[in-house]
Amino acid sequence: MNSTGRDAVADGEPSVPGALSVHMSGLKRVGARPTLGNYLARLWGVRHFIAYEAKVSVGVENREHLLGNIWLVLTPLLNGATYFLIFGLLLGTSRGVENFLAYLTVGVFMFTFTSRTVMQGANSLTRKNNVVEAFNFPRIALPVSSVLKESLTYGITLVTMLLLILAVPPLEVISWRWLLLIPTVLLQLVLIMGLVLLFARIVSKVRDFSQILTFALRVWMYGSGVFYSFESIISHPGVLAVLQFNPMHQVLDISRKSLLYGVTPGWDQWLILAGWAVGLFVVGLLAFWRADESLGRDASR
Repeated sequence: MNSTGRDAVADGEPSVPGALSVHMSGLKRVGARPTLGNYLARLWGVRHFIAYEAKVSVGVENREHLLGNIWLVLTPLLNGATYFLIFGLLLGTSRGVENFLAYLTVGVFMFTFTSRTVMQGANSLTRKNNVVEAFNFPRIALPVSSVLKESLTYGITLVTMLLLILAVPPLEVISWRWLLLIPTVLLQLVLIMGLVLLFARIVSKVRDFSQILTFALRVWMYGSGVFYSFESIISHPGVLAVLQFNPMHQVLDISRKSLLYGVTPGWDQWLILAGWAVGLFVVGLLAFWRADESLGRDASR
C-alpha cells in the first residue's frame, strides 16, 4: 500500500476506487403531468374498469326503489305531463306548435338526459373521493364512466320516446330522416362529455359550484325551447338568433325536424352543433388533463 492509501486509512476515511457517475436524465418527478398522448393511452388502459364501473352503477342506482330502473322512463314521463299541464294547457304555449305532445316529449326526454348526465358527471370526482385518493389512475376515468353509465340508460329512454311519438295522435310516419337522430345523439354526447370534464374540474376545486350548476341547468332548459317554440313567442330577429345559437336548442330542433315534421335540418344547424360539441370537448379535455394530478383530493388534508 502506498503512502497516500496509508494516510487515508489512518485518517479514518474509506478508500474510493473511482468516481461515481449518476445519470438523472431517466428520472421523472412523482406526480408529473404526462403528455396528452400518454394520458389518453392511460385512459384506454383502464377501459375495462370504466365499463365495469358504469354497468355496476346502472344496476345498483335504483335498486332500493320498488320500481327499480323503471324510473328511468317514468321520470321524464311525469316531467312531461307536468310541463304539458302548466305550459301547454295553462299558459297556452302549445298554440301554433304542430303535434305539441310529441314536440314536448322530444324536448323533455332529451334535455332530461343532458341535465342529469352533466350533473352526475360534474360530481363524479367528489362522490368517489376515497377511490381517487387510494388508487393511482387517470382521474378522467371517473367522469367518463359516469357519462357512459347515463348513456347506457339513454338507449331505453330514446326507445320509449320513439314509441310515444308513434303512439300518441297525430301519429307520425317513420322515414329515412329518423336515422339523423344517430348523429344528433352522438354530437349531444360529445357536447355533454366536454361540459362534464370542465365542470368536474371546477366542482373538485370548488364544491359550492355544484349548487350553482343546478340553477344554471334550469336556466339552460328554459333557454333551449324544451316546452315552447321560440318562433311562436319571439319576434325580434336578433334575440331569436342568439337563442338559436344554443347547442341544446339545435339538438332538440334537429331531432324534432327529423322525427316529427319530415324536414331535413340545414347544414348551418349541424355546423353550430358540431362546433359547440367539438369545441367544448377540446376545452374540457385540456382543462381536465392539465389539473388531473390534483383533482379529487380532500382539500382539508
